[in-house]
Amino acid sequence: MGRSPCRAGMPNQPKPCPVCRKPSSSDFAPFCSARCKDRDLLQWLGDGYAIPGPPVDPESEVLGVDRGADEG
Repeated sequence: MGRSPCRAGMPNQPKPCPVCRKPSSSDFAPFCSARCKDRDLLQWLGDGYAIPGPPVDPESEVLGVDRGADEG
């Protein structure tokens, strides 16, 4: 029989850091260091990452209007 792609015999290797691709550290998982952890947080806070969704009307966001709620 051919070789299976299963890695059952291989030790679990840590996934690389999502920021710099170095091996991750259990202290900062899934990152390799506090620096990479902070860089990732800054990306989220600075709108570097975005979760897809429907466009939001800036005026309704400021006024706190919920478009999905029924009025009545």
